Formats: sequence, C-alpha cells, structure tokens
Amino acid sequence: MLVIKIWNFFRGYVIIRIEGLTLERFINLAIAKGIYLWDIICYDQVTLEAKIGISGFRELRDVVKKVGCRITIKEKRGYPFMLHKMKYRKMFAIGFIVALSIVFYLTSFIWTIDIIGNEKISEEHVTKILEDMDIKTWIAKKNINTLDIKKKLLYDINNLAYAHAEIKGTKLIIEIKEKRDKIEEYISGNDPCNIIATKNAIVEKVIAKKGNAVVEKGDVVKKGEVLITGIIEDERLEEPLFVHSEGTVIGRTKRIKIIEEPITKIIKEETGKEYIVREFRLLDKKIEFFGGDIPFTNYIEEIETKEMFGNLKEEIPVEIIIHKYKEVNIKKVKQNVDSLKKSIMVKGVQSIMKELPKDAKVVVKDIRYSIDNDILIARVSVETMEEIGVEQKIQYNEDE
Repeated sequence: MLVIKIWNFFRGYVIIRIEGLTLERFINLAIAKGIYLWDIICYDQVTLEAKIGISGFRELRDVVKKVGCRITIKEKRGYPFMLHKMKYRKMFAIGFIVALSIVFYLTSFIWTIDIIGNEKISEEHVTKILEDMDIKTWIAKKNINTLDIKKKLLYDINNLAYAHAEIKGTKLIIEIKEKRDKIEEYISGNDPCNIIATKNAIVEKVIAKKGNAVVEKGDVVKKGEVLITGIIEDERLEEPLFVHSEGTVIGRTKRIKIIEEPITKIIKEETGKEYIVREFRLLDKKIEFFGGDIPFTNYIEEIETKEMFGNLKEEIPVEIIIHKYKEVNIKKVKQNVDSLKKSIMVKGVQSIMKELPKDAKVVVKDIRYSIDNDILIARVSVETMEEIGVEQKIQYNEDE
C-alpha cells in the first residue's frame, strides 16, 4: 500500500469532483478505457469525488463527452506539481534545501534536557550534576554516555531509588524516582477514625455500628462535617476512648446543571471552494509557504499535521502543517422551542447521571426554563439518596 502511495506521489495525480445524473455509466466507461480511479467517495446520487493520475485525467475527455457529466479539479498533488511550482520559486527551493541540510546537521545535537519524576529533588541540583559531566544543551549526541549519567546520579544523590537516561530525537530525557521516607498511611480496622460527610446533604438515615452518631434524620450537613465520631467520652471513663467508627449514613443530595441553547441556530453550509496554506514547522518556529491571503469572507478551517520523515520524527522534528480553508454560506435557522426543550432536558439529565455513584437512587427530577436574548436556559436539578459517609483517621498522641 505504501509503495502504491509513493508511486502515485511521484507520477502526480489530481482529486476531481464529478457531477451529473450518469455517474455509474461514467465509472463503467472509465474502467472500460483502462482509466484507473481510486479513493472514490460518493456524496449523493449526483456527486462523487475520486483520485486519478495525470495521464488518466487527459483520457477522460471522451468519457465526459459521452456521459455529459461535469468535472472540476479540486486539488493537484504529487511531485510534478511541486516541481512546477519550484521552477518559479528557485530561490525558495534553494533556501528550502539549505534549511533542510542545516536541520539534519542540528539533529546530531541535544536541543533540550527534560528531567522528570523528581518531587523533592530540584531540577537545578540534577542540572548541576549534569554540567559537572559537561552535559548541557547543544552537546553532540556522540559525546553522551547514558550509562555514565545513570551511575553518576545514583552515586551523587543519596535518596534516589532509580535513575535512567535516554536520548529521544533531539531530547535528553532524565527520569528519576526518589526513595520514600515511609509507607503512606492507610486506615486499618484497628485505627481510630471518624465518619465524615463527603458532600453537602440532608441526613435521611444514620446507622452507627461503632462510635457515636452526632447527627440525626433531617440535619443539614456540610462536606467534611463529622457524622459518626470515634471519640467516646463518658463520665465513667477517666480518658476518652478512641474507636474505629463503623456505620452507614444516607443523605439526600441535589445536583444542578444549567444548560443554554440558542433558539436561532447558525448553520454553515460548504460551497465546495477551498484554499490551502502550508507551513513548515521546526520546534516552535513556523515558516509559511505556498500561501497568501484567504480569499473567503466566511470559512471553516481544518488543520492537518504531517510528519515529513515518518518514523524518524524523534530524530528530525520537522512537520508540514496544512491549513485547509473551506468557504461557507452562513444561514440562520429558528429552532422549534418545544423540541429544543426536550433536547436540552435529556442532555442535562444525562450529564448529571454520569456523575452519580452506583448506589445513588434518584428521587426527584426537576427542570425549569427561561428565555433571555433568544437563548433558551434550562435549570436541571436531580435529587438523590446516597451514602455520604467516609472514614477519616483520628490524629492523637498515644503517649498522652
């Protein structure tokens, strides 16, 4: 497949648009005459697009006369067309070749050094160690030994658990991992803890298996507020008793979404006319070529990025950016308000439902509409019953 694409590029081809009532006959006659069409796209019963070689396009004249279709060239691609443009832009062609040669030369150096994985260790500290090894930006790749870098970092930085150096294209990537001072704390079944609220809610049910409930049905609680405490205080106890709270707290919560939709919708219809601008990008630098002022007042833009050197993009970070501007006619269409209300109601409810936990039960759905400056505004609210409690470890001094 790749070989065929390369072959078509070097011999040149055009993208054509065929319009008429006899498209099927057109294709059959083209095949009968040995004319090769590929990547055929049928838009409707009277319009299709296809790619065809330069010689094949010349042979289409007889076919077009017989079937009465109209053919327009949408785009010209391939080496012959590029060469034709270069004839009139010799200085550009020379400059392009010189620039490309410089790029190839520059890719033998390191342009940037990325340090990743560090948290407490500063980038400046790692950079200083690299500089002591004479490793800095714009050093030749052949002068870098990644194994030596790894050994040096592990030797010089005490709390380093892992180090790795890798060259990717024009980047030197230093990845490090630091030693953990201690295992992160977690709540076990023996750790004293409270149960706190994960969100604002109205309490509907409290079941305290261990610990004391400090809220009851009907209470309004805020996120972070204690629901069941693990600190047991009693006159008969000399000191407070710390326990691991267990229980269930069901709360009534409300989620609200505001959705706005214009009643008068703007539709952009493509006319079929296009204008293409190409850019040459090297890192953050862009050079525009084969372009100019956009000839359309109203248009939509499509951007396509192509790697010039395919699998070698890490070594040679050069891209061609294609800006395709398509002319459009802008039309204003007034939407049916009742249909729009149903549409945004479904959209709002679906959006809220995605946020709900699995155990949540919907008890009330409500939607209110208003219109402001030709904008339909929907306020969608969903009330649910769900578990709102989560464990939080109690910090205390065991020696006290």
